[in-house]
Order: sequence, then structure tokens, then C-alpha cells
Amino acid sequence: MNIKIVTDSACDVPEALARQWDITIVPVYINIGGQSYQEGVEISRQEFYAGLSGYEPYPTTAAPAIGTFAEVYERLTHEGAAEILSIHLASELSATFNAARLGTEAADAAPVTLFDTQQITLGAGLLVLLAAEMAAAGRTVAQITAALAERVAKTRVFGMIDNLEALRRSGRVNWAAFGIGTLLQIKPVMMIHQGKITVEARIRTQKRAIKEMIGMVEALRPFERLAVIHVNAREAAEQLCQQAAHLFDKDQPPLTVGITPAIGAHLGVGAVGFAVISV
Repeated sequence: MNIKIVTDSACDVPEALARQWDITIVPVYINIGGQSYQEGVEISRQEFYAGLSGYEPYPTTAAPAIGTFAEVYERLTHEGAAEILSIHLASELSATFNAARLGTEAADAAPVTLFDTQQITLGAGLLVLLAAEMAAAGRTVAQITAALAERVAKTRVFGMIDNLEALRRSGRVNWAAFGIGTLLQIKPVMMIHQGKITVEARIRTQKRAIKEMIGMVEALRPFERLAVIHVNAREAAEQLCQQAAHLFDKDQPPLTVGITPAIGAHLGVGAVGFAVISV
């Protein structure tokens, strides 16, 4: 059976892997001033982050249009899809899942199954990749969604926030959670798990925050999948890979992925972390 996998660009599936596994990526919108841009189509990540500090008002993000999802489902059906599995960001944290749901209702397409990853960025992306690999191996949609559901509780994203100014400007920070009066002096380590964002540590130096975060990830061993993520901070991500080298398979370099502007705008340039699925 020909099963097609669909996701959104905020799940951070790398383009090369999307091509390899025939994953269709629907771009989310980045709103800058009075203009909306499809991420990766009308504005690159490099362009966005280069101008981030100077944007006034601060950028916002938006889910893809319902009609865009409907068009994608119809096109894939026309191209021969017998079933479509559409996998997206946590419904509690983004309107994208609901837009996809409404898109299925508007489309004249093959059966579409939606899956809520309860994750963001590559936490969702690792589940998308697993689904695509299973589809290529001949698994059914029911088998794939069962495997994904079993892994949701084992999937986490960790992030060390280097600069809280982006969180402040984006309006996404709970000031009380960080401690008023010390907000700009700490390096919080955040975790996303089953649709919830929590602050796992509040540390005053980057070095200690990184060490603490690595310890949190190490406690989740053994891993099914582990990757490094960053917000326009390739050098910091490479350093993190070196510091956490003992956690990775020595036979291949760690998967390292830059975070979408749809999420990076809130976390701020310089944030680094991990996406992990435990066994």
C-alpha cells in the first residue's frame, strides 16, 4: 500500500532526509512586520536569523492555511497515495495540527490519518522519520501510529536558553517561573515532554547549564534516537556534540539540526539542546 507521510516545517526534518524518505513538508508562516512568509520557501532560516535582532515589532508565527493542507492531500492522492499519514507539532502548543485536521475535512483525498506528536522541533521530527522508515518497510498506517503512540512518552526535547531576551520579546515566557529579578542572569534548561514545557533547571553559567543538561539526557539511556539541535548556533552545537560524545554512536557523526524560526524566534539565537527518544 502506498502510504505518504506529511509533516510541517516546524518539525525540523532535514531536507536531505525528507527527500530520502519521501516526506512532504508543509511550510509554516513567519510574520515580519506586515508581511507573511512561508518558511524555507519565501524566506530562508539564514535570512530570518540575520535580521532577528532588528525586527520591530517582534516576529510572530502562524500555522499553514487549511487550504494548503487540503491541496497537499489532494495532490498526493492524485500522485497515487492510497493513504496519508500527517504528523505535526503538539496540538497544545501550535495551531498547525488543527489546521491539518480542518484540511482533511476540506480535501477530496485518500484517507488521511492525523498524528499529534506532542512535541516541537526535532522531537516531532524524529517521530516523523520513524514513521517514514516504517512506511517504506511496508508497515500499515495502524502499525505506524501504534509505534509512534508508544514512543511519545519516551520522546523529549531539552534546550539550554542562552539569552532570555527572545522569550521576553515573544511574550512566551512565564516570568514567575524563572524568578523575577534574576531573569536575565540565568541560563534555564527547558524540557518539552508530552505537550508540556517545563523549566528543569535555573543555572547562572552556560558551562554548568550544559553540564546539567547533558546529565539529564544521560539519565534517559539507552536511546533509540538522539540528536543535537540549535538556534543558528552551529559552533555551539558542535561543542555540545564534543562534550556529549560519550552519548553517541562512535561509528557515525551525531545528527545536528538547526531549529526552525517558528520556534527559534521564541528560544533565541544561541540556544542548544537535544532531541531524544529513549528505548
